[in-house]
Amino acid sequence: MQLPDVFNIRKPVIGMLHVPALPGSPQNKLDFNAIIDWVLRDAEALAGGGADGLMIENFGDVPFYPRQVPPHTVAFMTALGRELRRRFDVPLGVNVLRNDSASALAIAAAVDAAFIRVNIHTGARLTDQGLIQGTAHQTLRYRKLLGCDVKIFADVDVKHSAPLASRELRDEVEEVVSRCCADAIIVTGSASGRQTALEDLRTAKGAAGGAPVFAGSGLDLMNVAAVLEVADGLIVGTAFKQADVITNPVASERVHAFMEAVRNLRHHSACTADQLRATVQPEG
Repeated sequence: MQLPDVFNIRKPVIGMLHVPALPGSPQNKLDFNAIIDWVLRDAEALAGGGADGLMIENFGDVPFYPRQVPPHTVAFMTALGRELRRRFDVPLGVNVLRNDSASALAIAAAVDAAFIRVNIHTGARLTDQGLIQGTAHQTLRYRKLLGCDVKIFADVDVKHSAPLASRELRDEVEEVVSRCCADAIIVTGSASGRQTALEDLRTAKGAAGGAPVFAGSGLDLMNVAAVLEVADGLIVGTAFKQADVITNPVASERVHAFMEAVRNLRHHSACTADQLRATVQPEG
């Protein structure tokens, strides 16, 4: 996958839409109309602030199902996705926690979303939901069955989990791309809001065979320049929230400030690249 297949800009920034607990979830406090209003307000703050894409995630549905979520969760997420696609002209992604790639694909196909996120696409990880095994074989075949062009953004060494055995990150990235057909790679810190290690990003970039590599956690104004120098794109959640609290609403002023910094970095990077090309042009 090339980034222009999904985004029309270099180094895209995807803003997270952390959906409050949906009806039927243990922590649910809002009716569905109130949840729609919450998500749309966050989406307006993100898109209005310049975010290049959005990703919807059933973040409030703790404790998460390890694999398949119930039908009502799929229905609610589809309704939310449809509203977002109707109102906002930016690429939309879907993540169904903890690891329901089939439901994410079905939702994405129904609402014409651009991509899904799969936390454990291949291998096996120990999580707070127990042992979760990747099902790349099923996910890719289901995408083929649906006949959709939804891209698969796959985590490697995903946050809030541990491997069953030690593996080199390079090997994991190579397999996720070459053997399990992920379209893009996501690298994170150990938990939501924790910084993605630059060395991990460099390793992933070197092993991804040209597939885009996104930094998926711990972004802020202090580290965005260093991270964006390596990563092909960013997924931002906590840094956009009021008071850096992940369950708070999105703060539009934070989005504006972050995206202004990103635009400046893009411009500087483009100018530097142009200058470099000029120095190597053959004479005559």
